[in-house]
Amino acid sequence: MANVPDELQYSEEHEWVSGELTEDSVVTVGITEHAADALGDIVYVELPTVGDTVSAGEVCGELESTKAVSELYSPVSGEVVAVNEELSDSPELIGQDAYGEGWIYKARISEVPKGLLDSEAYSAITE
Repeated sequence: MANVPDELQYSEEHEWVSGELTEDSVVTVGITEHAADALGDIVYVELPTVGDTVSAGEVCGELESTKAVSELYSPVSGEVVAVNEELSDSPELIGQDAYGEGWIYKARISEVPKGLLDSEAYSAITE
């Protein structure tokens, strides 16, 4: 069973959000361990660009693994303020440490996100 940390919020598209979910706060976004396990060995990550505007539920990047290509959906709306440059050279970090070194980007929230799941609700949809 995949690890689902209690302190994070989750989207139904298998992204996680860390940080205070208030307007103008900066949050960190990544994909869940469940998603990383399903993808297998990740070989390429298309990151959003710093300064990009992302919208909740919209595609903001892409993950390519030995099994499939999967779109990355933003769980929040706002401006990308940082991306994990390490993933350009080491995309496997996502599979090795999905909730730590494998984070994907940070965004300044423009509106409070709706519909995110707590760890219990997310675990229920992945069983």
